[in-house]
Amino acid sequence: MPFPRLAVAVIGDEIGPSLSEMISFCVENDVHRLDMRTVEGKNLLGMTLDEVGAIARTLRDADIKVPTFVSPVLKWPATGKAAADAKVDFAFDPSLCPTGDPLVHAFDVATVLGASKLRVFSHLRYPGYKPADLEAAVDRLLDLAREADVAVEMENEPVCNIGSVSELAQFFAHFPDAPEHLRPLVDIGNSWNMGKPPSDDEIAALAPRVDLIHLKDRDFKARRTVPLGDGGVPWAEELKRLLNGVRGPEVVASMETHCPQDGRNATARSVAALRRIAGEIGVEIV
Repeated sequence: MPFPRLAVAVIGDEIGPSLSEMISFCVENDVHRLDMRTVEGKNLLGMTLDEVGAIARTLRDADIKVPTFVSPVLKWPATGKAAADAKVDFAFDPSLCPTGDPLVHAFDVATVLGASKLRVFSHLRYPGYKPADLEAAVDRLLDLAREADVAVEMENEPVCNIGSVSELAQFFAHFPDAPEHLRPLVDIGNSWNMGKPPSDDEIAALAPRVDLIHLKDRDFKARRTVPLGDGGVPWAEELKRLLNGVRGPEVVASMETHCPQDGRNATARSVAALRRIAGEIGVEIV
C-alpha cells in the first residue's frame, strides 16, 4: 500500500518578516503553500479582518494557498494557573486581539485566509496539568470548528502542557470519540528536542488522525535547531512509521525551520532535504 503524499508548505515568517519575501521564496523554490503566522512581526490573530483580507488577496494573486492559520490560540497561561518560567517563541497576549473573543477571531482569520486548518496549543505548562483540564476549551473550539468547517490541529509544543508526542497521545486518548474536526498536529522534532522521541505505540495511536505535521531538525550536541537533514532526528524512519498509519491520501508537511539567523537559506535547504528524503522512502511530494 503506497504512502500518502506530502503537500509541502512553509510557515511564512520562517523565511522573513515581509509578505514579499515569503512570495519570492515560493517562486524560487517551487513552493505553492504558505502557512501563515505573522507578517512584519505582527501575529495575524492581532490583526483586523480587513488587514488579513489584504494579505489573503496578495497571496491569491500570487497563486499561493494557505492550508493552515498557524495561530497562537491557547499559547498563553490558563486562567488561574501560573505558567512555568520559560522562553515562549511567538508568544501572544489574547488582550491584543482586536475583538473581544480571540477564539472566534481565530476561526474568522482562518476563513478569510481560505485555510482549512487552525493550529492550537494547550496553554503554557503548569504543575498538575491533566488532559481533562482542556475539556471546556476543546468543546468550544469544536463548536466553532463545525460552524466554520475548519479542523482544530492540536500541536505538541515544549513550553505548553502538551509538549511531547507522548503527551499528545495522552490527550487524544482522553478524547477517544472526538470528531474529525479535532486532529493531532504531530511535531516529532519538538519531541526529540525534549529528549522524548515518540514510541511506536504513540505514533500508531495518532497516525490515523494525522493530516498535518511540522518539520524541523536538531543538532543535539550543539543544542541548536538546524536545517532539515543536518541534525540528529532520523527523519526518513520517522516519516515512514508515521505515514504508514495515516488513513487519508495527503498530509501537509509544513516546514517550521526555526533557524532565524539564516531563515531563508535554511528553509530552502530544508525543503530540498524533504524532497530528497521523500524520494528515498518512496513518498510523492506535491
